[in-house]
Amino acid sequence: QVQLVESGGGLVQPGGSLRLSCAASRMVFSIHDMHWYRQAPGKQRELVASITSGGTTNYTDSVKGRFTISRDNAKSTVYLQMNSLKPEDTAVYYCNAKWVALSYWGQGTQVTVSS
Repeated sequence: QVQLVESGGGLVQPGGSLRLSCAASRMVFSIHDMHWYRQAPGKQRELVASITSGGTTNYTDSVKGRFTISRDNAKSTVYLQMNSLKPEDTAVYYCNAKWVALSYWGQGTQVTVSS
């Protein structure tokens, strides 16, 4: 059974930083495109950032210039570095792995941006 385990969430003040990690197991990590989604209370889950198996990255407009997605295939881990955090970044952040028609999700990690 594929496992994705997120970590690194927490409470941070506006303007602060957090780094989320997602450790994958029981899968060939390097061939999967990896994504970070988030879901705020009462809102739909939205795609925040993506990194392909080849290393190409994409971001939703609201996080461009503030968030950076990266991957370490040797550690089967994808990261999301979040800087200049805003209250509207508050959400549960989910890691997602996709390969052809297969899609796997982590359990999520809470990020709260508040003073």
